Amino acid sequence: MINKNMLKQMQDMQAKMARAQEELESEVVTGSSGGGVVTASANGHQRLTSVTITAEALEEGAEILSDLVLAACNDALEQSRNRASEAMAKATAGLSLPPGIL
Repeated sequence: MINKNMLKQMQDMQAKMARAQEELESEVVTGSSGGGVVTASANGHQRLTSVTITAEALEEGAEILSDLVLAACNDALEQSRNRASEAMAKATAGLSLPPGIL
């Protein structure tokens, strides 16, 4: 049974999670590949915001360039997922809710 204290904790957690989601929208991380010849940026919602390819990367050929772009995007998205996970863990830290509530 949920008492008033648990309900308050859940409401506080909801507010913290909403703030964390808003902050993640504007937070940008950057991944790279090929020693930085390709970079990709993503926000905290795992959406790519930019991809930059240097002239040096263009000389590598289509197949290698594709691999470099894919690697940079995956790096950025992994960093974004990690950051989002950290933000959500911080938002729910210290709650003493019974198992199964979240």
